[in-house]
Amino acid sequence: MPWSYAIEGPDNWYALSAEERATRAQINDDQCIIDDKEFYLRGCLEIPVIDHPDDPFVWLVWVSVSAESFQYTSDRWTDEIGPDEAPRFGWLSNQIHGYPLPADGVKCHVHLRSGDLRSTIELEPTNYSLAVEQREGITLERIQEIAAMAMGH
Repeated sequence: MPWSYAIEGPDNWYALSAEERATRAQINDDQCIIDDKEFYLRGCLEIPVIDHPDDPFVWLVWVSVSAESFQYTSDRWTDEIGPDEAPRFGWLSNQIHGYPLPADGVKCHVHLRSGDLRSTIELEPTNYSLAVEQREGITLERIQEIAAMAMGH
């Protein structure tokens, strides 16, 4: 049973046709730019597992950030990040199956990590179901439900 799921690109990248992606977007495993105006970072949205506390469940998601935050993060990609490093603001940019995005979006914080580890994504503490799971944790049974959804069952 997978303990992580990755989303290939931000929703706005998926909205582009293959031809538009080739001409308007640049994407790699961790960064995406669309029209030199939209900037995205991929990070680890970790969810504690109540009955298995040593290993979090992880969604690899995309977050929209400002041009300044994108450049800042790019410049520090392999740096040592100290405990006083302030997180960068962003917006969750993926609708995950089973977690419909609210109309007003989902605010989040991007926490840089040392080396070339992906940043962690912390959702704003709202009633959004994914934010609640990130705060309160999930069970192994919930991971099984997510796996069944992912496999179309």
